[in-house]
Amino acid sequence: MRRLAGQEPQRESLICSDTLPRGDRNDAAREKDMDTFDRRWRLVLTAMCALSALAPSVSQADGTSDWKFTATVYGWLPSIDGTFSVPADSDGTSIKVDAGEVLDALNFMFMGALEADKGRWSLVTDLIYFDLGGSQKKSRDFTLGAIGLPATVTADARLDTTGWIWSTAGGYLVIDDPDHPMKLLVGARMLDLSADLKWHLEGDISGLPLPGPDGKGSASDTLWDATVALKGKLALGEDGRWYVPYYLDVGTGDSDVTWQGVLGVGYAFDWGDIVGVWRYLDYDLSSGATVESLDMSGAAIGFKFHF
Repeated sequence: MRRLAGQEPQRESLICSDTLPRGDRNDAAREKDMDTFDRRWRLVLTAMCALSALAPSVSQADGTSDWKFTATVYGWLPSIDGTFSVPADSDGTSIKVDAGEVLDALNFMFMGALEADKGRWSLVTDLIYFDLGGSQKKSRDFTLGAIGLPATVTADARLDTTGWIWSTAGGYLVIDDPDHPMKLLVGARMLDLSADLKWHLEGDISGLPLPGPDGKGSASDTLWDATVALKGKLALGEDGRWYVPYYLDVGTGDSDVTWQGVLGVGYAFDWGDIVGVWRYLDYDLSSGATVESLDMSGAAIGFKFHF
């Protein structure tokens, strides 16, 4: 399901072209795609079997209870670290940049979630849009293909990144306890990321596979991963207004592995809840992908409305 923009299909990074003949690369790519497909669907089928095993225990109230909804609007200001790869020239050379060393400004961000419950069953969706940018001078956090910058060369760089993170899942209440309800969720997460990089190199670049000291490149990637998650809360005190919300998921598919964790504290009012949490999201992918790694972590505060 992965698509790459800003890079023609025949282009390959120096790492790939230096290690495998074209025929072997195609065979290896097909074998990797099949392994990814098998791994992704084994995860989905296993999770579906787990949910199916729980289905007979659904109470009679599930067929008569009304839908209950929870809408959450929250702010999350994460720090971002990772490695992005964009094409540097028409010959397929790629340039890699450490995003954590460059991205320093949040241009725009939107986050929201919606949960629908009927009896023990639920549907959950979460959407994040972010627009980040930043620049760095005299940096050496760059790699050209498999080649690092020479000791005498530094780079001035500007990186702009936009992306969507969309999670959706169906769930079942495996622990029906007012003080500690917990759901098992099975679904998918999408990461859609675009990166635009501009650079200026200073120093002796005669040994580098670049046409000149100035350049720019852009690339995009869309990743789909199947996920399995646990979501719940632990009540504090006799009235249960204070509680500890938690969430943990793990997935695979287009990425080698992705996981997310949320932990915090909340307070329930008559109109809804206020929650403060720490949220961490991690992606690990193979070398040569547009997004080789991505980490987003930071505090978030949200307002929950029940209706």
